[in-house]
Amino acid sequence: MKFWKMNGAGNDFIIINNMEEHIPVEKLGNIARTVCERHMSIGADGFMVVDKADGDADYRMRFYNSDGSMGEMCGNGARCICRYGYETGLAGNIQTIETTAGIVTGERINERLYKVRLNDPGIVELDYPIEVDGKTYECSYVELGNPGIPHAVIPLDNIRERDQNELRELGRKMRYHKAFPKGANINFYEILGDHLIFERTFERGVEDFTYACGTGTGSMVTALRMKGISDGINVHVQMTGGELIIDSTEKDLYLTGPTNIVAKGEITDEDLIY
Repeated sequence: MKFWKMNGAGNDFIIINNMEEHIPVEKLGNIARTVCERHMSIGADGFMVVDKADGDADYRMRFYNSDGSMGEMCGNGARCICRYGYETGLAGNIQTIETTAGIVTGERINERLYKVRLNDPGIVELDYPIEVDGKTYECSYVELGNPGIPHAVIPLDNIRERDQNELRELGRKMRYHKAFPKGANINFYEILGDHLIFERTFERGVEDFTYACGTGTGSMVTALRMKGISDGINVHVQMTGGELIIDSTEKDLYLTGPTNIVAKGEITDEDLIY
């Protein structure tokens, strides 16, 4: 099975072209779970499968979390797959991608910089406080696309100085909180200055912090714009894996950031059955 390994601001993915591999869809989840295991296989936050589009898009993107569950969409994954699509000749500088959450449009800015229009917010609850261990946390809830990708947006001071194990445990408790019927990605953020924010995201499906989360970053800036805290334009969001740029307006939500082709090759994992 031929693959590419890519990352977008540290959010890393394994990509295969199923128009060439012809793997039955029902087997893709198990493959994702196997190859995303960092100690036993290649390792990644997610597994992306390029397939033939059902409609007029250039191709379809099937996204799987590292635990094998199917995700609605992934912003950094979409940016990476746009570069894959461009460099393999599946699409041009501007491309349209079918995802479970709807159509995503991508644009090549330069060799490594890619921009995608994220799915529109479907559900937004700006004042959505949650209680964990007797403490109430300010929270906004945003779902992007239909079906929506669920994101909780939570301000937290001194994120980088906090005990990371305690922060991880807090993220885990919030991710499964009863306030989120289908679970949620937990986006902790700290405003550092004008148009500058630091963020950490505890992702469902990965069940840990990832180096970056594109849809989470877009949801966070959207919530801040709608609350009047930010104008939403050219907002630089720093995270463990680098920096992403968000432009959020009433009509559009754009995510811009770097891509990196880490490796290309053939998966020969002898534990992989498909």
